[in-house]
Amino acid sequence: MAVETPLLDQVKYPADLRQLERGQLRQLADELRAEVIDTVSETGGHLGSGLGVVELTVAIHYVFNTPDDRLVWDVGHQCYPHKVITGRRDRIRTLRQGGGLSGFTKRSESEYDPFGAAHAATSISAATGFAEAARHLGQNTTSIAVIGDGSMSAGMAYEGLNNAGHLGSKMVVILNDNDMSIAPPVGAMSAYLARASSSGVYQGFRKFSKQLSKRLPRRVYEALGRAEEYGRGMVTGGTLFEELGFYYVGPIDGHNLDHLVPVLENVRDMEEGPVLVHVVTQKGKGYSYAEEAADKYHGVAKFDVVSGKQKKGAANAPAYQKVFAQTLVNLAETDDKIVGVTAAMPSGTSLDIFEKAYPTRMYDVGIAEQHAVTFAAGLAADGMKPFCAIYSTFLQRAYDSVVHDVAIQNLPVRFPMDRAGLVGADGQTHAGAFDIAYLGCLPNMVLMAAGDEAELVHMTATAAEYSEGPIAFRYPRGEGMGVEMPAIGKILEIGKGRIVREGTKVAILSLGGRLVEALKAAEMLETQGLSTTVADARFAKPLDGDMILRLAREHEAMIVVEEGSMGGFGAFVLQFLAAQGALDSGLKIRSMHLPDVFQDQDSPYNMYEFAKLNAHHIVERAREALGMSAAVVSLHG
Repeated sequence: MAVETPLLDQVKYPADLRQLERGQLRQLADELRAEVIDTVSETGGHLGSGLGVVELTVAIHYVFNTPDDRLVWDVGHQCYPHKVITGRRDRIRTLRQGGGLSGFTKRSESEYDPFGAAHAATSISAATGFAEAARHLGQNTTSIAVIGDGSMSAGMAYEGLNNAGHLGSKMVVILNDNDMSIAPPVGAMSAYLARASSSGVYQGFRKFSKQLSKRLPRRVYEALGRAEEYGRGMVTGGTLFEELGFYYVGPIDGHNLDHLVPVLENVRDMEEGPVLVHVVTQKGKGYSYAEEAADKYHGVAKFDVVSGKQKKGAANAPAYQKVFAQTLVNLAETDDKIVGVTAAMPSGTSLDIFEKAYPTRMYDVGIAEQHAVTFAAGLAADGMKPFCAIYSTFLQRAYDSVVHDVAIQNLPVRFPMDRAGLVGADGQTHAGAFDIAYLGCLPNMVLMAAGDEAELVHMTATAAEYSEGPIAFRYPRGEGMGVEMPAIGKILEIGKGRIVREGTKVAILSLGGRLVEALKAAEMLETQGLSTTVADARFAKPLDGDMILRLAREHEAMIVVEEGSMGGFGAFVLQFLAAQGALDSGLKIRSMHLPDVFQDQDSPYNMYEFAKLNAHHIVERAREALGMSAAVVSLHG
């Protein structure tokens, strides 16, 4: 018996998909789901969200004429099925690896990714832009935004909805409700209503009724309009979106292709302005382990498909984020003013540990970083001690709130910033590259960076004690250095660094997570006859001016090392030394920071190798500063 060729092998691009019979879509979706599970088991990455949109992905590409119709995925972590059927299946097992496919949508990767994303709630605004561009260019195309119910907690989503409704843009927003948080029950009746209300017959009747009712007195006309809108709203739950100017359709079962396809076809053919289609899906659909533990299978390491067991390496040291959270729990035992605030990342920041200990003192505000910061400012203004834990890269979204609501008012909000520096597989969108520069320039701000996990304990304790204004502290992703941990944190003197190793020829001034590489570099320089001091700055602001001047006076060369962008710690040090006239003495100084590019994903070591911030690069810069030729050194120190 001949083995039937899998349908997925026949679909390289959506144009191939559109050649299939509608009855074949179920088989294709099943094969696509199996492909995603198998791929992520080898690469790691976001699993549950992608499995939840397999049928939706197939239906969208089947109904709409992508890439001419612009499909924008919110966040983009659910786009693996989309990548498989848009010409990237042959590279799908390079996901999140150096030189491979991004784990998110990326414009430079494919014409089927018209808008790159990895942060939440950007899709509706972008799709509105595409819709209005098509209007201006006279193109008969449709823009489609797919946004999850989690992203709908972000204010930007409603800004986009409001503007699109006002403009009457020709676009479709698909609300992927995978948490049942706002969805009434779905089933045969709701599917029927969705098909009926989106059908051409209903639309034609609605248009005729509107034209007829306009001939009636104004009050009667408006009353009829409200009656129709709220009548549908009572059945479907879409009144909010109707108020924002969208025509609401749904809810419908996002895994039933017999429901999805005809509704999307009806929506595609509508002549009037923006439409919102409410689709209910299940995270992890089709893979039992992901269905049963959606949180654990949202983002996964490599795993065994049969057992579902993730293949994580043995931990050598506690993760920075857990060190922070456990320290906060310990501090909160004796300080009932300490509260935790996060923006939809309780497990990512490990504040779920704090929540278990103090559930009434923990606030997860959803994907709303701007609100999180101003909310924390309100708490601080009335005497509480909020720790507003947000990834460095996500805090960028709340920068005006940091400036206007915290720094100007000099409120003691504490900002623990996880994922400082480069982050490996998540790549450029998640790298904590800019916080030293964007926080260090703010009046009233105190900014610390932990060189190891013990220092993080001290900095958390220092932040809890500090009440004179805002204070932030940054720390890397992943495991610590394996140093001896203090039983309790000590309160650091604000603006004072520490000398970790004494020498006479070269001074390495390190801020943050490159401290271990600085110490390796010092060992390597010593073997070459170059006595080396290593100083841990601890503070980017205020600087330890006395320590920096001492290093400048007592050493021939100074190498300033940070895992931040241009315009950060190195710039602060150089500006300080210039103002003190210390550069006139002939000090040979070099600043080492992240390169002025957005780095693609790779292993952490390779990313820092590209950035030239590993130990042997520090050695090379020191020798270069001293006018010495390059030495042969081990790439791994």
